[in-house]
Amino acid sequence: MTDRQAALVTGGATRVGRFFALHLARRGYDIALHYHHSAAAAGETAATIRHQGRDCETFACDFRTGDVEGLIERVIARFPALALLVNSASTYAPGDIRETAREQLETQFGVNLFAPFLLTRAFGRRVDAGEIINIVDNKIAFEQHAYAAYLLAKKSLAELTRMAAIELAPAIRVNAIAPGVILPAAQRTSDYLAWRYAGIPLARQGEVEELGQALDYLLDNRFATGQVLFVDGGESVNRVGRHSENYPGRS
Repeated sequence: MTDRQAALVTGGATRVGRFFALHLARRGYDIALHYHHSAAAAGETAATIRHQGRDCETFACDFRTGDVEGLIERVIARFPALALLVNSASTYAPGDIRETAREQLETQFGVNLFAPFLLTRAFGRRVDAGEIINIVDNKIAFEQHAYAAYLLAKKSLAELTRMAAIELAPAIRVNAIAPGVILPAAQRTSDYLAWRYAGIPLARQGEVEELGQALDYLLDNRFATGQVLFVDGGESVNRVGRHSENYPGRS
């Protein structure tokens, strides 16, 4: 047990969550590392953090059926100086409105919205001063009905960010990061990625270090709250739309 500030990173065993956990450890935080299925990866990430000279404990919790708010109590029992919550855990499945089953809807909202809501509520009740960072998705700028349940949950998480920023101020600042194409799924082909890059004004894939820079900004700027910071190369603003001058049939 230590008096150093600690951060709870949900979904911290793999991918973006792992990066945030390692990045925050380098910033000097002790890390409470949440995971669901990835026990082995969580153990490896925790060992890496300890090797960096920071304390780290892993915490298992199923965000669909487990005691989500109890996770905060477990973390505070181990790290009384909890000062940061990073809601990075996510689940992702395609499906438009007509084909989305109720179970899929409940899973997407359960993990991507209800769990961050409950963690925010518990954090707000138990932490006197600190920060919350929600990881959303640059897709919230679009109406991609092919990902209806997932995207509606993430849009709601962005709104939760703004709402919680008002309620929890001034003691707790609440912000969000909306990543674009940074860690594409392994099954994405080079042709698909090239097609995606063509729609990004900066014409490239992002780097995880650029997410770290966004996180640093939100943590260091004490006058920032209620913000959703897009880190996507401008993809979310690349919406010129159809008009007379880009109509293919114009003479």
